[in-house]
Amino acid sequence: MPMATSTVNSIAVLTGAGISAESGVPTFRGKDGLWRNYRAEDLATPGAFRRDPRLVWEWYDWRRGLIGACEPNAAHHTLAEMESHFDEFSLITQNVDGLHNLAGSRAVLELHGNIWGLRCTAGCRPTWEDRTVPLATIPPRCPSCGALARPDVVWFGESLPSGVLDAAFSAARTCEVMLVIGTSALVNPAASLPLVALQRGAYVVEFNPQPTPLSDLADEIVRQPAAEALPGWWHAWQSEG
Repeated sequence: MPMATSTVNSIAVLTGAGISAESGVPTFRGKDGLWRNYRAEDLATPGAFRRDPRLVWEWYDWRRGLIGACEPNAAHHTLAEMESHFDEFSLITQNVDGLHNLAGSRAVLELHGNIWGLRCTAGCRPTWEDRTVPLATIPPRCPSCGALARPDVVWFGESLPSGVLDAAFSAARTCEVMLVIGTSALVNPAASLPLVALQRGAYVVEFNPQPTPLSDLADEIVRQPAAEALPGWWHAWQSEG
């Protein structure tokens, strides 16, 4: 366990696909991610959208339907509860499903965007949310100017949003404790966040049933799914502090 909760002011959390898989959110790569014989890598690109926006949106509409049937699990809810216990709490996620928000987390740094968000390709207005499943019109259009709308997610070949990424690295540099939950610790720049935290002296806890490149470096390892382990771990930490 890290130091007593009463002495910790700043905590950061990094979540990956593992925490959402426990809610039934499917992954969209490999043999289990096929849709009409397309790979995610063939659809989630700016070029694919330029060539056939209807096809790309049909895929995203299908994904939104699958994700919309899922609910936040005990790990999502525990993180939402933890947020109110610390002066500084940063929840950084690689997931686009919005389950942290549904669980009640308020300040979520979404590195790869949010599948429920839409963005005007003409840039006439801020991103908006539409949780309609199925979408009323495919491809959807901007309600302000009529231009095509695209999903507010980061596609292959695109950069992560700089403001979100800067905030994530700032949280990694300043946190006293970092929880790394359900991520392979393989994909940069997210994979470097726990390393930054370790270099700055943070206590790093990994929640993952499988070993990762982070495992040999973490201060504490929990080899259970987060929905099973995190509520009890949080309760035990509170009891100590």
